[in-house]
Amino acid sequence: MTLTELISKLDERFTIINLSDDADQRQLSKVFCCDLLSFAMARNPADSVWVTVMGNVNTIGVMSLTDGAAVIIAENAAIDEIAAKKAVEQNIAVIKTALPVFETALTIHELIK
Repeated sequence: MTLTELISKLDERFTIINLSDDADQRQLSKVFCCDLLSFAMARNPADSVWVTVMGNVNTIGVMSLTDGAAVIIAENAAIDEIAAKKAVEQNIAVIKTALPVFETALTIHELIK
Protein backbone atom coordinates (compact mmCIF):
# COMPACT_ATOMS: atom_id res chain seq x y z
CA MET A 1 0.00 0.00 0.00
CA THR A 2 1.27 3.47 -0.81
CA LEU A 3 1.12 6.40 1.54
CA THR A 4 -1.46 8.04 -0.73
CA GLU A 5 -3.65 4.92 -0.56
CA LEU A 6 -3.39 4.87 3.23
CA ILE A 7 -4.32 8.53 3.51
CA SER A 8 -7.36 7.99 1.29
CA LYS A 9 -8.61 5.39 3.80
CA LEU A 10 -8.16 7.55 6.90
CA ASP A 11 -11.29 9.00 8.44
CA GLU A 12 -12.01 12.36 10.08
CA ARG A 13 -10.03 11.37 13.18
CA PHE A 14 -6.84 12.01 11.21
CA THR A 15 -5.57 15.39 9.99
CA ILE A 16 -2.86 15.76 7.37
CA ILE A 17 -0.29 18.34 8.51
CA ASN A 18 2.07 17.77 5.57
CA LEU A 19 2.04 15.33 2.68
CA SER A 20 5.35 14.28 1.17
CA ASP A 21 5.95 14.69 -2.56
CA ASP A 22 6.59 10.96 -2.98
CA ALA A 23 3.36 9.78 -1.30
CA ASP A 24 2.15 8.12 -4.52
CA GLN A 25 5.27 5.97 -4.78
CA ARG A 26 6.08 5.41 -1.10
CA GLN A 27 5.29 1.78 -0.22
CA LEU A 28 4.53 1.33 3.49
CA SER A 29 6.33 -1.45 5.34
CA LYS A 30 4.98 -1.46 8.91
CA VAL A 31 3.94 0.55 11.92
CA PHE A 32 6.52 1.59 14.50
CA CYS A 33 5.68 3.03 17.95
CA CYS A 34 8.20 4.81 20.14
CA ASP A 35 8.58 8.05 22.08
CA LEU A 36 12.30 7.82 22.82
CA LEU A 37 14.02 9.61 19.95
CA SER A 38 17.40 7.88 20.27
CA PHE A 39 15.67 4.49 20.22
CA ALA A 40 13.58 5.50 17.21
CA MET A 41 16.69 6.76 15.43
CA ALA A 42 18.26 3.33 15.79
CA ARG A 43 15.19 1.20 15.08
CA ASN A 44 12.57 3.00 13.00
CA PRO A 45 12.39 0.93 9.79
CA ALA A 46 12.56 2.61 6.40
CA ASP A 47 9.14 3.14 4.84
CA SER A 48 7.38 2.75 8.19
CA VAL A 49 4.59 4.78 9.72
CA TRP A 50 5.93 6.01 13.06
CA VAL A 51 3.36 6.71 15.78
CA THR A 52 4.57 8.98 18.58
CA VAL A 53 3.52 11.84 20.86
CA MET A 54 6.72 13.76 20.15
CA GLY A 55 5.74 16.67 17.93
CA ASN A 56 8.98 18.60 17.82
CA VAL A 57 11.68 19.31 15.27
CA ASN A 58 13.81 16.42 16.55
CA THR A 59 11.07 13.98 15.48
CA ILE A 60 11.29 15.38 11.96
CA GLY A 61 15.07 14.97 12.09
CA VAL A 62 14.75 11.31 13.10
CA MET A 63 12.27 10.73 10.26
CA SER A 64 14.74 12.21 7.81
CA LEU A 65 17.58 10.02 9.11
CA THR A 66 15.57 6.79 9.16
CA ASP A 67 13.72 7.32 5.87
CA GLY A 68 10.34 6.62 7.44
CA ALA A 69 7.30 7.12 5.23
CA ALA A 70 5.18 9.16 7.66
CA VAL A 71 4.95 10.19 11.27
CA ILE A 72 1.64 10.28 13.10
CA ILE A 73 1.44 12.50 16.16
CA ALA A 74 -1.07 10.74 18.43
CA GLU A 75 -2.92 11.58 21.65
CA ASN A 76 -3.70 15.06 20.32
CA ALA A 77 -0.12 16.05 21.16
CA ALA A 78 0.95 19.36 19.72
CA ILE A 79 3.23 19.64 16.74
CA ASP A 80 5.10 22.88 17.11
CA GLU A 81 5.38 25.43 14.32
CA ILE A 82 9.11 24.83 13.83
CA ALA A 83 8.53 21.09 13.37
CA ALA A 84 5.68 21.67 10.91
CA LYS A 85 7.85 24.02 8.87
CA LYS A 86 10.78 21.59 8.94
CA ALA A 87 8.49 18.77 7.75
CA VAL A 88 7.68 20.82 4.66
CA GLU A 89 11.37 21.63 4.08
CA GLN A 90 12.45 17.99 4.58
CA ASN A 91 9.51 16.52 2.61
CA ILE A 92 8.29 14.50 5.62
CA ALA A 93 4.65 13.36 5.79
CA VAL A 94 3.05 14.32 9.10
CA ILE A 95 -0.41 13.29 10.27
CA LYS A 96 -2.12 14.16 13.55
CA THR A 97 -4.82 12.40 15.55
CA ALA A 98 -6.43 12.52 18.98
CA LEU A 99 -6.46 8.72 19.12
CA PRO A 100 -4.23 6.97 21.67
CA VAL A 101 -0.94 5.57 20.38
CA PHE A 102 -2.12 1.94 20.51
CA GLU A 103 -5.40 2.60 18.74
CA THR A 104 -3.61 4.69 16.12
CA ALA A 105 -1.05 1.97 15.47
CA LEU A 106 -3.70 -0.74 15.32
CA THR A 107 -5.79 1.29 12.87
CA ILE A 108 -2.80 1.89 10.58
CA HIS A 109 -1.63 -1.71 10.87
CA GLU A 110 -5.06 -3.03 9.84
CA LEU A 111 -5.20 -0.65 6.89
CA ILE A 112 -1.70 -1.57 5.67
CA LYS A 113 -2.25 -5.34 5.93
